[in-house]
Amino acid sequence: MLSRNDAPHARHFVSSLPPEGAQPGLGRPGAGPRSHLPREARDTLFLLAVIAWVILPQLGNLPPWCGALAAGVLAWRGWLAVAARPLPGRWWLLGLLALTLGATYATHRTLLGRDAGVTLIVVLLTLKTLELRARRDAFVVFFLGFFTMLTNFFYSQSLPTAAAMLVALLGLLTALVNAHLPVGRPPLVQAMKTAGSLALWGAPVMALMFLLFPRLPPLWGIPGDAMSGRSGLSASMQVGNLARLALDESIAMRVRFDGPVPPQQDLYFRGPVLSQFDGREWRPLQPRLGSRFSPGLGGRANLQPLGAPVRYEVTLEPSNRPWLFVLDAAALPPTLPGLSSFMTAELQWIASQPITDLVRYRAESHPVFRHGPLSAAALWPEYRELPPGFNPRTLQWATELRRAHGDQGDAALVRAALDRLRSGGYLYTLEPGVYGEHSADEFWFDRKQGFCEHIASAFVVLMRAMDIPARIVTGYQGGERNPVDGFWVLRQSDAHAWAEVWLAGRGWQRVDPTSAVAPGRTGAFQRLTPAPGAVAAVLGQVSPDLAASLRAAWEALNNGWNQWVLNYTQSKQLDLLKRLGFSSPNWQDLGLLLIAIVVAASLGAAAWTLLERRRQDPWLRLLARARQRLAAAGLALPAQAPPRELARALQPLPPTQRQALQDWLLRLERLRYAPGAADSPRPGLATLRREFRKLPWPR
Repeated sequence: MLSRNDAPHARHFVSSLPPEGAQPGLGRPGAGPRSHLPREARDTLFLLAVIAWVILPQLGNLPPWCGALAAGVLAWRGWLAVAARPLPGRWWLLGLLALTLGATYATHRTLLGRDAGVTLIVVLLTLKTLELRARRDAFVVFFLGFFTMLTNFFYSQSLPTAAAMLVALLGLLTALVNAHLPVGRPPLVQAMKTAGSLALWGAPVMALMFLLFPRLPPLWGIPGDAMSGRSGLSASMQVGNLARLALDESIAMRVRFDGPVPPQQDLYFRGPVLSQFDGREWRPLQPRLGSRFSPGLGGRANLQPLGAPVRYEVTLEPSNRPWLFVLDAAALPPTLPGLSSFMTAELQWIASQPITDLVRYRAESHPVFRHGPLSAAALWPEYRELPPGFNPRTLQWATELRRAHGDQGDAALVRAALDRLRSGGYLYTLEPGVYGEHSADEFWFDRKQGFCEHIASAFVVLMRAMDIPARIVTGYQGGERNPVDGFWVLRQSDAHAWAEVWLAGRGWQRVDPTSAVAPGRTGAFQRLTPAPGAVAAVLGQVSPDLAASLRAAWEALNNGWNQWVLNYTQSKQLDLLKRLGFSSPNWQDLGLLLIAIVVAASLGAAAWTLLERRRQDPWLRLLARARQRLAAAGLALPAQAPPRELARALQPLPPTQRQALQDWLLRLERLRYAPGAADSPRPGLATLRREFRKLPWPR
């Protein structure tokens, strides 16, 4: 709020900058249709629209009360501008501020951190519009708007978010330029053109800073999000408590192979391994006291690669998990810039910290491999354990299978179970209904339907009931090739669960029971897909090929954004220096190059300015300075008024001041148009410049 003592010296942020006490956005009541609003009201409404655009992408991240408050305050402020009503007083604002601070603390249990901080920034920005009385208030709103715009990138750095914030940037620049335009009603298009020009002039600086400014880790990571009810991966797997699984078509990772791509049915990207079962939930094995090796903490993997390796590059979307997905199986660690990784005894690669940003790494895998001990004595007993009191019918059936096929070896028992899945009328579906306490019994004997987690869980329970070591492996399987950029795309809907069984003399063997029920799930056939959206459904009806092509093009565009913008890492900066001729670049070289470019650009700009000053007529430049001084005092002058006309316009000034200025202007005129006159001495331009600084110019 401004005190009354400030009023005579402050200026309004729009149009003619009236005194501080003037109300903003205020025309006269009944000023006519909205297309003829006073300039103050028009500018206020434009600024409010820009603020609404800045806040709009944040609505999903803000508490509901904050979004409702922002919408209500902006609408209220717009009505005050249109209706030419006075702004609320100090106590109204203090009360609203105290209320919102309390609501923020009650929602987030803190006033610090990302979520609470963004909530407070949005609240302060919207409340500040109710205090928009002077230019300095407007500047606070502008810079709060710029900061709020940046907070959108705390939650998403996608291409649509960047495009929306580019529009917001141009809008805020337009409002800022409009606040500095002179008296009158200049069209907003004029301010938009100036703002666009400023953005274009700043683009080279932005590109330079992007290329050479040191890459810093993100200040905040992404929040962990529960995948309950949606396809995807989690650290555990609960069987049967979801009646319906919704396919999530968001991209989990992209893969680019250096050579031929393995068959789609062999594309298994390994993730968490689940080996402990309590009857309802599968979890990773926990380390045992006194054990030297732990499956979950980097024990002995006993991996023997066989055959030729497959080399590829993975662009992994943030997951807030430390898992690095590699094609089964990778003996060497993925090359992950800035992070280390290790492999567990169950062949899962884990990074040194959660993946909270887009990362890209190279890996080398051997699709043909042997893994695990060849002797049963080296196996952990947990791979055979089942909780007591669960799935009695499955246990009974396992005894019968062991009696019928046990003399043929464990491999025959595995084939018998797969034959049952192929010929027993089992169905792969995303709507199996809610399973009860004995989930394996219900799958094998009652429902006979489920998605991959039901099938893999029931299969591993049956294997363990027959005393065959078995476990569940989760990850991603399959995917599809984008024809535009050639990347292999794996979505959250490609998340999969399969089984591994241990066979004597062969080690751990992958067995995918889902492929026995639905071969199309792991092959190149039609998979289960979610219902398309309204636009996609219309396009699909009109032209399925067009819909597929548009989707591929959009995903390729997003991939390019990820590869060249979001994934411009520290190593890429140093690679750029290598291409520029640095033999072994380091951060000192990067800093020196950035400083050198800035200094060179500054010297070039200074030289260009000096050249322009030499090219421009110094007499005209001095006359223009005089015209600007008089115009700033409120004297109405034509744009190209000569010195004599400027002298005639000085009549309203006090005599002494008027006489001094008129004498100077007439001598300036004689220097230009009568340099050889003998009635008075001829002043030099340097003399007139010195006198210009001492003249009593009106203020």
